[in-house]
Amino acid sequence: MFIWMRALTYASLFTAVVFVFAPAWVLGQAGISGPGSIGPFQIVGAALVLIGAATALLCVLAFARFGRGTPAPFDPPRRLVTRGPYRVVRNPMYLGAGFALVGAAAFYGSIAVLAYTGFLLLASHVFIVAYEEPTLRRTFGNEYVEYTRRVRRWWPRLSSGKN
Repeated sequence: MFIWMRALTYASLFTAVVFVFAPAWVLGQAGISGPGSIGPFQIVGAALVLIGAATALLCVLAFARFGRGTPAPFDPPRRLVTRGPYRVVRNPMYLGAGFALVGAAAFYGSIAVLAYTGFLLLASHVFIVAYEEPTLRRTFGNEYVEYTRRVRRWWPRLSSGKN
């Protein structure tokens, strides 16, 4: 039970800062307090936010259930997580966050939030390549190396690779 509380607490705090307060600050700096009206961009944006949030939540739950840890670098999974959304791509939590932020940018019609999203995804990529992947390789060894051969970092494989 404690692992679930830790995972949800860390995820909630991180989400609040990076995906609520920071975008709200960006919107405030751009003078945007809400969408001018509700139209197709707002509907698509809201759908992307929901898809992204659901993806990120599934990742947090997979970390707790299968990895016995959390998404926080200071309390990582004890086992390599290759199930759930991690069967499809190695970084679904970052992709979910990207979808949610692109959705927010569409909902509010904000180029500033879109730029924030680009910056955050670029920073995430650098973090993944420079810290996360080497750490996973050291921690899980051949299991992680084999996983990287089967599952791509960002784009799912369209075929199983078997003939």
